[in-house]
Amino acid sequence: MSEKGHFKFSNSILIIPLLAMILIWAVYWLELAFGINLNEYGVMPRKLSGLKGVFLSPFIHGSLKHLYNNTIPLGILLTALWYFYRGVAWRIVIYGILLSGFLTWLIGRTSYHIGASGLIYVLASFIFFKGIFSSYYRLIALSLIVVFIYGSLLWYIFPVKDGISWEGHLSGFVTGLFLAFLVKAKTPDPKKFAWEQDDFKEEDDPFLRHFDEEGNFIELPEDDRNNADEDYGVNYIYKPVDKNNVRE
Repeated sequence: MSEKGHFKFSNSILIIPLLAMILIWAVYWLELAFGINLNEYGVMPRKLSGLKGVFLSPFIHGSLKHLYNNTIPLGILLTALWYFYRGVAWRIVIYGILLSGFLTWLIGRTSYHIGASGLIYVLASFIFFKGIFSSYYRLIALSLIVVFIYGSLLWYIFPVKDGISWEGHLSGFVTGLFLAFLVKAKTPDPKKFAWEQDDFKEEDDPFLRHFDEEGNFIELPEDDRNNADEDYGVNYIYKPVDKNNVRE
């Protein structure tokens, strides 16, 4: 966001999400190219060795389908984060990875938890709640778009399907809500209408002067009507028509 409080597009808005998507695909390609399995670098709950997954698990995916399902939401939500909340974007990503990963380590089942879905839930939750808390119409609209596109994600913070780390999803969702409360992000000041200004006086407003205290329409005194008419005018411009250049 620019210093004047308006949203401004820059190259970093696309570069950073693009690099994130390239990175998770590169890790998966390395697994295939060298015939290795990096799942053991995921989060293993309540084991000290499993804490390394707090940092590494977002880059590891168990299958091509898993990777594909996370790539597009990650790119879209990172782009939205960098466009609307650029000043705090890095903090949200870093704190989001660490807090959601650690919370997964605390509450997760005894299994390796991998994938960028925890971060995706952080981003979706943060963008939704921050927009609602801001009371700024563009950010509220963004929150509604997130609900419209990714509202179904809410089901997967519950154990509704085997093989899915609902603990990681729940941790990401709670972390995003927590960061929406905690992190202060600069938003444009809402536009105020004339009657919302502190120095607004009803008796000076030409429209409101046509109504009495009970809301009944009244005619202004003749002097006031004349003064009001002076503020408006209609100008007529007469242009002769060239009769030789008329088409019927």
